Amino acid sequence: MAQQQRRDSEQRPSPEALLEQAKRETSGAGRLKIFVGAAPGVGKTYEMLQSAHARRKAGVDVVVGLVETHGRVETEALLQGLEIIPRKRIAYRDQTLEEMDLDALIARRPQLALVDELAHTNAPGSRHPKRYLDVEELLSRGIDVYTAVNIQHIESLNDVIAQITHVRVRETVPDSVFDGADGIELVDLTPDDLIQRLKEGKVYVPRQAERALEHYFSPGNLTALRELALRRTAERVDEQLLTHMQANAIAGPWAAGERILVCISEDPRSAGLVRYTKRLADRLHAPWTALSIETRRTLQLSDEERDRLADTLRLAEALDGEALTIPAVGRRIADDIIGFAQTNNVTQIIIGKSQRSLWFELRRGSVVHDLVRRAGNISVNVIAGEELASDPVPKKTVRTAVRAEPFHPRPYLMALLIVAVALVAGEFVQPLFGGIENVDLVFLTAVVTVAVRYGLWPSILTSIAASLCYNFFFMPPIYTFTITDPNNVVAFFFFMLIAILVSNVASRVRSQADTAIGRIRTTEQLYAFSRKLAGTGTLDDVLWATAYQTALMLKVRVVLLLPDNGILTVKAGYPPEDQLDKADLAAANWAWGNDRPAGRGSDTLPGAKRLFLPMRTGRGLIGVIGIDDDKTGPLLTPDQRRLLDALVDQGALAIERVLLVEDMDRVKRTVESDRLRSALLTSISHDLKTPLASVLGAASTMRDLAGGLTDAEKRDLLA
Repeated sequence: MAQQQRRDSEQRPSPEALLEQAKRETSGAGRLKIFVGAAPGVGKTYEMLQSAHARRKAGVDVVVGLVETHGRVETEALLQGLEIIPRKRIAYRDQTLEEMDLDALIARRPQLALVDELAHTNAPGSRHPKRYLDVEELLSRGIDVYTAVNIQHIESLNDVIAQITHVRVRETVPDSVFDGADGIELVDLTPDDLIQRLKEGKVYVPRQAERALEHYFSPGNLTALRELALRRTAERVDEQLLTHMQANAIAGPWAAGERILVCISEDPRSAGLVRYTKRLADRLHAPWTALSIETRRTLQLSDEERDRLADTLRLAEALDGEALTIPAVGRRIADDIIGFAQTNNVTQIIIGKSQRSLWFELRRGSVVHDLVRRAGNISVNVIAGEELASDPVPKKTVRTAVRAEPFHPRPYLMALLIVAVALVAGEFVQPLFGGIENVDLVFLTAVVTVAVRYGLWPSILTSIAASLCYNFFFMPPIYTFTITDPNNVVAFFFFMLIAILVSNVASRVRSQADTAIGRIRTTEQLYAFSRKLAGTGTLDDVLWATAYQTALMLKVRVVLLLPDNGILTVKAGYPPEDQLDKADLAAANWAWGNDRPAGRGSDTLPGAKRLFLPMRTGRGLIGVIGIDDDKTGPLLTPDQRRLLDALVDQGALAIERVLLVEDMDRVKRTVESDRLRSALLTSISHDLKTPLASVLGAASTMRDLAGGLTDAEKRDLLA
């Protein structure tokens, strides 16, 4: 029955995918199709016009909003027979610019509009600064749009394109526009064919073509751009395929593209599994995910094992993989892994070979064997331990404190008091109902109460005390620990056994509930912290929020240091801290220079008062955080260290965001200054033309005709 329910749940469509599909269908928005190419001249506009003619023959009302032919005869021929909206003329700086007439196109309200060059920047005075915003308005009014864009105009690829071609593209389109398109069509052409078209004058005029061949249109550049276009288009198509499978409850995999899943645990060999998966993914050019299943056993792991599991997940993220932890749903871990793999269209599963004994596998089953038997069309790669023996998690450079759980006698005293209350209740229950069977339930209630309220060890004490009271006061002969009836021996044994089992189960449920509540509280605080960071716009606010939240959640003192003119300087702290002593400053500079922790509790400069950790993002180091408290020894427990890593990562990303915004503002101010200087020079030169002409004329007249001029004429010329 449980397996049937699980199969039914796996066959249900994904709620998120259905919601997204319903949102598209009910929004009334138009559909966007993008024709993407690796470079100018591959035929994007030509292909777009051919598709438009096919739609027109099918009875669709097609209108050309704007199409740039660049003088190409074949492209201009395809405009014949299509209605064209006249362009809008905008006067700007003594010249007239032509742009798409958005208002006229909306008033015409066709079923399909053709809008070329999606990344184009509109002329000043237009309704929107960018053409993709015009397209979004057309879509919001229910008009379908065909458009074209080159791969170098995608925002996330801007830096990569600049490295390849040494040309920084200024006009870009956000990835959200590309990813939100209903259809993507790749228009591909080999580099040799494109270069031949360029030489034949089918892309640029001869002088421009010669310059392009020398710089941008080299075979190496075109091959790299072509690969980027193919990869980016494949990623988008893969997302569409996954959404379709989830919305229609299609069990995977559909092996249209490789997706790899590696299963990790607290086993020391998991780091080797992650590295093996990274190498395999690089060979297959496939995305990969590291998955950890959280079971009841996970809550019982030691600090060292939990720390190792967290480090393995962070290693997966550092190697460009996706790290996920999901709770166990079914009775078998293999079912949860396969369910995740089918939902996410995984084609290969990587798992380490089990080293547990045969007796352990007979009692608890084998995840590896279950996975191989139940995987269906998904390939399962079982990696032997010998291959992973040399790939442990890197040795930790910061010592963590052991979680101290001081002994409190109160829970044990309360446990004995509850047993005494149960004993009194049993004395009242036995005469009223007869027999001692109901007394069992009274004592079991006491055991469950203590287990839920105080945990395992007090409940064990309760079980023993309740068993002794049950024997001494209720089992004949009473007021002795002697049992004469063999039946009572069996009854006493099973009572004690059930009491211990019940206390164990109840305390485990309590432990799981406490852990879940703690994680929920931590998650809520991290979420509130992320929202606070998202709403801050200045560097000082981000630094203060990071320092305050870290100090609040970890109960430590915090300082944040950022480079200022090449010197690491304290920028914020909680409580406020303006300067550090020499030992702390040396540790902070070492952590910054070597990208490793330094200071208290670490392997480097442990004599410092504070522990300094580098703050890094995908782009590199951006600062250092230092923490300390009034205690001695290691500062943080393994759980607190993982929490600190999460806080530092969020703070680092927020700091990087603010710094990038400041850099963009600085670039904009520089551009505006250059533009103002150019305009000022143009204005001055224009205003000086007339008086300079008069001065030059008078001076040349006096120079050439000085002998024939009267004194009065000379004075007039000098004036």
